[in-house]
Amino acid sequence: MTLDPVVLFFLLGVGARLARSDLRLPDALYETLSIYLLLAIGLKGGVELARQDLLALLPVAATAFLLSAAIPLIAFPLLRGPVRLARPDAASIAAHYGSVSVVTFAVAQSVLARAGVEAPPEFAVLVAIMEAPGIVVGIMLARGLGSRRAAGAAGAAGAAGGDAATAGAGMRWAPLLHDAIFGKAVYLLLGGLAIGALVGEAGLAPLKPVFGDLFRGALALFLLEMGLVAGGRLGDLRRAGPRLVSFALLAPLLFGSIGLLAGKLLGLGVGGITLLATLAASASYIAAPAAMRVAVPEANPALSIGASLGVTFPFNVTVGVGLYLFIAQRLAG
Repeated sequence: MTLDPVVLFFLLGVGARLARSDLRLPDALYETLSIYLLLAIGLKGGVELARQDLLALLPVAATAFLLSAAIPLIAFPLLRGPVRLARPDAASIAAHYGSVSVVTFAVAQSVLARAGVEAPPEFAVLVAIMEAPGIVVGIMLARGLGSRRAAGAAGAAGAAGGDAATAGAGMRWAPLLHDAIFGKAVYLLLGGLAIGALVGEAGLAPLKPVFGDLFRGALALFLLEMGLVAGGRLGDLRRAGPRLVSFALLAPLLFGSIGLLAGKLLGLGVGGITLLATLAASASYIAAPAAMRVAVPEANPALSIGASLGVTFPFNVTVGVGLYLFIAQRLAG
């Protein structure tokens, strides 16, 4: 399988940091790329929404939305407990796994095409639907969702990250929801989705040179910066130890299994089950890093990028997608 060049840009950044190169991207450029990517992803998803019969797609869309919101709630206690991460890091990683990887979805479509299995074209809209819910839940987790349960284990939380004071704080839903939904990152993602859905492909045609043609180039620069950041903090990933690596390998199998079961219960065909499982199993390395870098700056990006892009992404594209297809074929009879 041909390597995606944007992934190689990430490795280029890691290599530059490991080689102690003086390569740097200006902070203003990184901030601009983050805003651009969030808007572009939202706009593309909105255009797909405008093309669909929303009523017919509603059961699958609702399931995808719930999956994206539920996965961080499953991942977070695993990351806090067995993996022993601090609240911001656990919430950030949980958000990455609640969101989705567009590249992994594209790989799944390619695998289905080679296998002669029809890939439902309307499933592209699920990528947009599943981008934001997991990120919103991740931000809420970082800022205190489930704090009362965490407060009961304040001693263990202190050993994991010294954030027992945050865990013991009372929940204030109004400001929490406001920050989660109207914070810059999620606001741009959802705003782009709304604009794309309202104006459609024809309305966005004048902006295509900016938000379409330049997207992969901007993504490559963004991942170059992510590689620089992650490469400079690989020591943190090593200190997290085999527990985090084990989570990054087992998480796609767990969440992919949930996606397979959901697809079977919805009565989807082989292609639909495979794509839903792939989205559930994937972890974002585009929207989530940009969002969490803005919304939860105290989280260590080396851990989230290392897990999602360094472990889960290669596993999914080399082993996972083929495995989900194999199981989907059995489930669909």
